[in-house]
Amino acid sequence: MFDMIGPDGTVYPNHHRYGQVLHEARLDYGLHWGENGPKHADAWAAFVDKDGATEVTLGMVFATAEEFQTARGFGAVELGLQTLGKLARFVGAD
Repeated sequence: MFDMIGPDGTVYPNHHRYGQVLHEARLDYGLHWGENGPKHADAWAAFVDKDGATEVTLGMVFATAEEFQTARGFGAVELGLQTLGKLARFVGAD
């Protein structure tokens, strides 16, 4: 469980429920509003070997078009890229 904080200071409690895990290939999870809240998106992280490096792809399918527009509006795409950038720095790939 974790909180996302929007640019206006709004706190969005989140909870991930993990589903299928394919070793060194893919991790599937659902995003819920809080620990017992409704699911608002299905998400995944896919990992592909590219000449000794790992390419990471994040994806999401939202429950409704409104959920998608809300996420897009507060910068979910940019925040996802920021997350991948932090991961790259952590593993020394930047």
